[in-house]
Amino acid sequence: MSPLSDEKHPIGCLFLVLFAVTVLRSLWLRLNEELKIRRHGGHSPKMWPWDPFGLFFTYSITAHAQRDENIKFMWNSLRALANDRNKNPQTYEVRMVGRRYIMTADQENVKAMLAVQFDDFGKGPRFRRDWGDLMGRSIFVSDGRRWHDARQRLRPMFARQRIGDLQCFERHVQALLPLVDGEKTVDVKNLFSRFAMDAAADFSMGIELDSLHNKNSDYFDAQERVRHTQSLIERAGPLNWLIPRSRFKADLDIIDKFMEPTLMKALEEAGPEKTSSTGADDHFLGDSSAEPRKKYTFVQECLEVSRDPQFLRDEIRTILIAGRDTTATTLAWCFYELACHPEVVRDLRREIQAGVGLEKEPTYEDLKNIKMLSHVLNETLRIYPVAPFNVRAALKDTSLPRGGGPDGDGPVGVPAGTTVVYSTHLLHLNPDAYSDCGPDFPPLHEFHPRRWQHWTPKPWSYIPFHGGPRICLGQQFALMEMSYVLVRVFQRYSRLEVAKGLGSPPAYDTRGWLRRAQRPEVAELYVNSKPRMASEITLAPRHPVHVTFFR
Repeated sequence: MSPLSDEKHPIGCLFLVLFAVTVLRSLWLRLNEELKIRRHGGHSPKMWPWDPFGLFFTYSITAHAQRDENIKFMWNSLRALANDRNKNPQTYEVRMVGRRYIMTADQENVKAMLAVQFDDFGKGPRFRRDWGDLMGRSIFVSDGRRWHDARQRLRPMFARQRIGDLQCFERHVQALLPLVDGEKTVDVKNLFSRFAMDAAADFSMGIELDSLHNKNSDYFDAQERVRHTQSLIERAGPLNWLIPRSRFKADLDIIDKFMEPTLMKALEEAGPEKTSSTGADDHFLGDSSAEPRKKYTFVQECLEVSRDPQFLRDEIRTILIAGRDTTATTLAWCFYELACHPEVVRDLRREIQAGVGLEKEPTYEDLKNIKMLSHVLNETLRIYPVAPFNVRAALKDTSLPRGGGPDGDGPVGVPAGTTVVYSTHLLHLNPDAYSDCGPDFPPLHEFHPRRWQHWTPKPWSYIPFHGGPRICLGQQFALMEMSYVLVRVFQRYSRLEVAKGLGSPPAYDTRGWLRRAQRPEVAELYVNSKPRMASEITLAPRHPVHVTFFR
């Protein structure tokens, strides 16, 4: 044997040993995971078990997402695994790059994660890593004591006295109304994105952004790109390290530079940090008749919590993005549906005229008393939930109550670190959630606000703002903002028309749906009757939504 081969032999042995150790470690981890799954319940039906690395699943879900067919993919996946023995075909599992993921649209599983077993599930370290660039260490990505403390400190900022101050909304509605006057046809998707961004910047920092009139806003464009890139990161799952992020980070810098002068000025004016952190509560949870500040901003109340610049930056960036997306997306869909349903507009306008008149600025009490407002918004959020999919991670070895066993009615074992993806969208469209409704109940896939007059959803079948201890802090603020816009618009306008064309249904390939019977089911009917919906973090229209406003 040559000296050269003698030198290579130990190196070859070393690689062989490392390979063997790696394989043995993987087998041991897999065996340990399997024991935990069986100890806490069992498996749910497996999607493509012949593909241990999930490569075909990853390709398939990515291809559907590129065609904006996320709901079709999830529906077909559940239907493909349904059989005569499976009593509950709403949960399945898959492996992607060696990791186990559980997918569910079962209300009992959602209830368990968000409420009953709240301490067992959270955002988890993977979520914090994937969202860390965008949300930092904000409450949105926190768990445990850190989340609890932040929640307690931030809760008073959305108290009744704060969301009842409607002058912020009035300023921006008055900027919006001239843009739709004169029977103009406008893209309400773009219009309400800009309106919501202006209102969020005003509420959070007291800044007059005026993106409604400034169409060349770098900040607006940066937010749009950030939302799109974050959607790609979330969609790619364990392969999201392949997503280029140089432009993403540059756009985050644009957002930070936009916030920086206001945050620094607020810090300078605030002075040294107080020893007590109850200032926010004392300011408006005591005497409700106390004199309000000249102009409330979210950053002022954050300063009562902490003077840490990173804390301020993370929380303000979070509310700028979350506050804008919820309002913009819901209003765009709401005005689309109202333009398609003139009879609903007539009913809504009649109640507005009776409740507040056609001239007066509505008060908080006025908005709460106009029942048709809540019916319209509830119905919009039922069929267009802002976040159609969401995730939780098991923080310890635990289980989900349904989806396991041979009949799908047993528990599913969920070892610590397992990611569970749940679909609010399919939850809202699940026929089982409406099983006690009579034959006169309007079709589930259609927009019928009047259904809410005599119907209350089953618990955990309608969660547009999620539920449990982590229910959205800004829920009432968002509903007040959207209600205010609807009232002010329909005080002036009596009719809407939607322009036909780009994005009008049918906007998808109507083939390829799996059915339990020969006729289309609710998800298929729903998707094929709506404009194309973007497969991103929020359920925004993919294309412009052109609407004309008539006095």
